[in-house]
Amino acid sequence: MNKLRGNDLRKIGFPEGKSINLALDILEDKQLKKLDKGSALALLQKVKADPYSYLRDSLWRDLAKEFISDSNRSVGLNPEIKDYRRYGEAFIEDGARKQMDIAMQLPVTLDGALMPDAHQGYGLPIGGVLAVDNAVIPYGVGMDIGCRMALSVFALPRTYLDQRTQELKKLLHYHTRFGSKEIFKTPTDDPILTRPEFKEIAIVRSKREAAINQLGSSGSGNHFVEWGLVDITAEDTSLGLPIGQYLGLLSHSGSRGLGAAIAQHYTKVAISKCPLPPEARYLAWLRLDTQEGQEYWRAMNLAGDYASACHHDIHRRLSNALGEKPLAKVENHHNFAWRETLPNGREAIVHRKGATPAGQGVLGVIPGSMTAPGFIVRGRGEQDSIQSASHGAGRRMSRTQAKQSISEGELRRYLRDQGVELIGGGLDEAPVAYKDIHQVMAHQRDLVDVLGSFTPRIVRMDAGGSGKSKYGGE
Repeated sequence: MNKLRGNDLRKIGFPEGKSINLALDILEDKQLKKLDKGSALALLQKVKADPYSYLRDSLWRDLAKEFISDSNRSVGLNPEIKDYRRYGEAFIEDGARKQMDIAMQLPVTLDGALMPDAHQGYGLPIGGVLAVDNAVIPYGVGMDIGCRMALSVFALPRTYLDQRTQELKKLLHYHTRFGSKEIFKTPTDDPILTRPEFKEIAIVRSKREAAINQLGSSGSGNHFVEWGLVDITAEDTSLGLPIGQYLGLLSHSGSRGLGAAIAQHYTKVAISKCPLPPEARYLAWLRLDTQEGQEYWRAMNLAGDYASACHHDIHRRLSNALGEKPLAKVENHHNFAWRETLPNGREAIVHRKGATPAGQGVLGVIPGSMTAPGFIVRGRGEQDSIQSASHGAGRRMSRTQAKQSISEGELRRYLRDQGVELIGGGLDEAPVAYKDIHQVMAHQRDLVDVLGSFTPRIVRMDAGGSGKSKYGGE
């Protein structure tokens, strides 16, 4: 290659001194001598951008250390695990509990709780609630920022589900889109797309076109749109529905590619700014009094609002197609961070990764599985749980385990026996993969009051393209 010189490295942001000499020496290694100039510079930029990733590489270690400030090198965990409340501990897997233990050792941690649907994830476990001091943890929020539930309740009787099954299936085919390949030919022009963050934050700006195309669509995995039976069992003025049965529309999805890109970018930034021991690496935080912290906070809130706009579009399309206006709506989200005040009066940033806000009087929906009921709930404001509850039944099997434990034929027979119509979907979302929602609810009686239930009857999910509409339409 054309030999690199110190001036080439200064142009890509290398500071004067030791780092330049180290980089030039490393490039003399016989494995790297064959690189052309552009590839060598690109590699050095990677080391500079994410030095923590190179600390275990004997070739790059010394150079990587030059890009980690002395203050960041000293970040460590507290020796003691702060006490936190665990709900339904008997059936929470060890991996989730250990992840929460590590989170409770962070120097910024103030309080925490683990919900009964908890299972292992990246960084903070799914079902983990963590209150920290003046900081935000991108992987404490999660990949699917602002993922949420949205329920519309219609003044149509139970018999409507039985008599109009094919019609309701067609409405899902025509008016919903799933995964990365299905988009509407004419996406909705929503005010969310004019937000200043789409111009002012680079990672958000790069995803604006995708956000336009994906508006009103749902993700893959456990995301769904479904018709079902709403059974209101308790009078509640905030919900405004008499006791009785109704047709319901329930959706579950998040911020699509926009949220994922924000999570990936700022997790990388956090890791480079706040290197932690390997077991805590994905709990790296951004201080809210820094430019990066403020950028993430704005981007996170935009992603949450975008997820809400997607649900509003889904429900608007289907309500119009049904020819009915909802009597009531309930919407709640997880995978987010809120600025809240703890019982001791201290302000905190509360992360709920796969956990539902359950402040006093706050309404929400906690789903079960495609054959198990979900529950419409009202929060009780329990302080031990940091005013939180579970976000669903929670997985008891990994996706791989689920695929190995049930066949396609067994799943279809089981759904038929339960009276559930499934469009798309995969074996990884089979009901057997989930915990018993009734057990989960039993462990959070102190956290929420149950106002009613939602029982799925016609479910649409992504299936890698196999769930695509056979009816045509837009």
